[in-house]
Amino acid sequence: MTELAKLTSPQAVEYFRAGTIALLPCGATEPHGPHLPLDTDVTIALAQARVASRKLEALGIRTLVMPPLSYGITNYTHGFKGRISIRAGSLFALLEDILSALDYEGVRHLVLLNAHLEPDNVRVLRNALLDWSEPDKDRLHAIFADVTRRKLAAELGAEFQSGDCHAGSYETSLVLAADPESVRPHAALPAVQIDLMQKMQQGVKTFREAGADQAYCGEPARSSREEGERLYEILGEQVVRLARENWPRLFQPLS
Repeated sequence: MTELAKLTSPQAVEYFRAGTIALLPCGATEPHGPHLPLDTDVTIALAQARVASRKLEALGIRTLVMPPLSYGITNYTHGFKGRISIRAGSLFALLEDILSALDYEGVRHLVLLNAHLEPDNVRVLRNALLDWSEPDKDRLHAIFADVTRRKLAAELGAEFQSGDCHAGSYETSLVLAADPESVRPHAALPAVQIDLMQKMQQGVKTFREAGADQAYCGEPARSSREEGERLYEILGEQVVRLARENWPRLFQPLS
């Protein structure tokens, strides 16, 4: 596993070229209940990228884990301290600049991984990748490991699929596996079921309005490090599968 931020400039020469799969983790800085850190989404996306990188490199694929995007659109946590939200245009422009820079440097394959699932944020990520969505040997091709899509979501458990998973068992388990020292006591936290997806469809715009008055929903008390490790295996395999489907030539053994 290679992380761009830890390379020197001479070392980066080996990775800024065709044949490398760049992995770009995207998260946000926002409240995640009384038990998880503000960088929860960043932690999850970066850990997913690291797992995917190890799996791809075991198959002989050169990978480069990019520094994560730590800010996004976080309107649903309005009213809770610690929220840093940026405008949709700012997020779009930042992604466009990063993709353009990687294209200029010769990288031809990129997977975007995102753990901040607010609908407006996901929508911007999808739109930013549209101009890079066609395979072209002379241009960067970017794909989105979008866990909000039904096929991928179905592999991540009932709580995730319900939508009531913000700092619940799903996310708490993932942080326990990736950064356990950052998790505060959560065994006594009650389950919070707010039917978030339905309320979003009804026009509710914040967690407070939806009934999540501590900025979490789901069942954090049911989380475990072992469950987080199991989920990362699934998330990593999803990236490998998407890469294999989109770039089969990278996976062909050299004759």
